Amino acid sequence: MRQPERIIRLKTVLARTGLSRSTIYRKIAEGTFPRQITISTNGAGWHETDIDRWIANPVAWRPEAGVEDAP
Repeated sequence: MRQPERIIRLKTVLARTGLSRSTIYRKIAEGTFPRQITISTNGAGWHETDIDRWIANPVAWRPEAGVEDAP
C-alpha cells in the first residue's frame, strides 16, 4: 500500500537542508527551491518528496513539469 504524501513544516525543512529561513525564501523566489503549499489559513508546508529531491541534487533541481505551484 502506498504511503500518503507527507507535508513537512519550515522547522523540519531548515533542519534537513541546513539552510537559513531567508535563504530558503530567496531560493523560492529564484525558482531554485520547492515552493511551499498552503495547509491552513496561517500555515504552510512542503511536500517531503520535493525536499528529498532538492537534497539529492540541489544544483540541478527544477520544479516537476505539470505541477502547479501554490500562490
